[in-house]
Amino acid sequence: MGILEDHRRFKDIIRGRIKQDFKKYVTHGEMIGKRENDYVKIPVPQIETPRFKYGKKQSGGVGQGEGQPGDSVDGEKQPGQGEAGDSPGQHVLEVDVTLDELADILGEQLELPKIEPRGNKNVETLQNRYTGRGPVGPDSLRNFKESYKEALKRQLAAGTYNPDDPIVIPIRRDIRYRTPKTSVKPQANAVVIYMMDVSGSMGDEQKEIVRLESFWINTWLKKNYKGLETRFIIHDAAAKEVDEKTFFSTSESGGTLISSAYKLCKKIIEEEYPVNDWNIYPFHFSDGDNWSGEDTRLCVKMLTEFFLPKVNQFGYGQVESKYGSGQFLKDLEKSFSSDERLVISRIENKDRILNSIKDFLGKGR
Repeated sequence: MGILEDHRRFKDIIRGRIKQDFKKYVTHGEMIGKRENDYVKIPVPQIETPRFKYGKKQSGGVGQGEGQPGDSVDGEKQPGQGEAGDSPGQHVLEVDVTLDELADILGEQLELPKIEPRGNKNVETLQNRYTGRGPVGPDSLRNFKESYKEALKRQLAAGTYNPDDPIVIPIRRDIRYRTPKTSVKPQANAVVIYMMDVSGSMGDEQKEIVRLESFWINTWLKKNYKGLETRFIIHDAAAKEVDEKTFFSTSESGGTLISSAYKLCKKIIEEEYPVNDWNIYPFHFSDGDNWSGEDTRLCVKMLTEFFLPKVNQFGYGQVESKYGSGQFLKDLEKSFSSDERLVISRIENKDRILNSIKDFLGKGR
């Protein structure tokens, strides 16, 4: 029991450290690279447990001897000039934290509302609940009430029960134990489709911002949907679907035709994700450059007629680039100023990531 209590206290300390420096962890790209299934390795300063330090024997009692306030305790080094030492500095400890725990911390820090699913399709997950009863099992699952009933029934049947002296003593065959029953629990299903401009104006810094933000968006959505699927689209003047690694490592050049990504995203949704069955979250990240005003009008048309009526929410994140004009965001704001189904977020730099996540996830859709 003591070990379990210590483990719980340690996890509380780690959780507190992560909350304290949460903004640092949100923008810490190295951490995301250390994912292992449902765990992430979090670097935290090594935690030292408090301990007593004893002085030399027979050196006098507490407070005895000469000295002035501020003098160092015997044996402790005082600050000052000197040669470089060879002792280790502050150690960093890597701790495994589950994605669910990170999602909880993200939700607490940003005060995110719980998402209300709208799709009808569910993923069926098996769940064990101890609602049955049986004659065998461990003592920890002994059911006193059911055991008493069995003993009472046995004594009534045998005629040994005395109402004036109602003593019921269970014997071995009366004991009943709680047993698990497997039930099928529906979980809402969702798909998130990431689209990113990879034209020449989107540099490594901009892609790193998209990488970090999409990790935290995914972490929160996975907390809300156990059956989350993720798709990735990159585009310059043409669009194509890729895997996650390619999504964050591809460098292209040439012009930008945003409608190419929207057309491909529309095709994927129509062919694989019926809107009445799925919770759908498209996210598009760009520096705001587009080939022409005509293509922007086509994008607005697709948003109006297809995406916004059918998806839970469409997110557009504009990553600032010294090579990008940023015009696309202005055009979207002009066309959809009062439509909450389209969420627009400006991401000037890494420090803005946390606010942008709040922009995208703060509505609970």
